[in-house]
Amino acid sequence: MTKLQIIGNLGGDATTNIVNSKQVINFSVCHTEKWKDATGQQKEKSFWVSCAWWNDSHNVIPYLKKGQQIFAEGIPDVRNYTDARGQSVAQQIMRVTSLNLLGSPKQQSSGQPASQTDNINNPATNDDVPF
Repeated sequence: MTKLQIIGNLGGDATTNIVNSKQVINFSVCHTEKWKDATGQQKEKSFWVSCAWWNDSHNVIPYLKKGQQIFAEGIPDVRNYTDARGQSVAQQIMRVTSLNLLGSPKQQSSGQPASQTDNINNPATNDDVPF
């Protein structure tokens, strides 16, 4: 089995769709790597991962907002669709199996570390999370 893991920030607010009578939550995660090259010049590269989380909980949506830092685990999958020009497109995505909130966007933008991790798959870990 192939397993993917990413820590990053949501690129936009999560959206929901109903597919075959099941809810799917879609979002994208950006992870930026920074390093210095051989000349000492600062470099960075951003990686974007499109994610689909098959979850029936509507309560999680308010927490999946642009800038929210998360840790997601899942497996690779392919989404096939037809684009606006009528072309068949195959897009690689991560089918999320586990998702953890790592702090609020406000905490991250102030430079303060997140004070807690909310495990959405195990609501008993945090009494403040309503799901």
